[in-house]
Amino acid sequence: MNELNQRFQRATEIAERDIGFKPETAVLLQSYALYKQATTGDIEGERPDELVAVAKYAAWERLEGMSADEAKRQYVDLVENTLAQ
Repeated sequence: MNELNQRFQRATEIAERDIGFKPETAVLLQSYALYKQATTGDIEGERPDELVAVAKYAAWERLEGMSADEAKRQYVDLVENTLAQ
């Protein structure tokens, strides 16, 4: 596993279980979108109707075209600089 993938894996673990506070909504949406872009790629499916799902969809949709590696780098930075405080 290369260094970026190792850092991404560790950041995912931190985001899933090591956060001792609830981040702001904008941070949560950004982390969700970056994670999805890194692991799935460009947005899939139809725009949902439910409010929270619409916000998640819109956040992910804004990252369309971003490479998986760039999404991983940004996700790691977000977690290390915002969530792992």
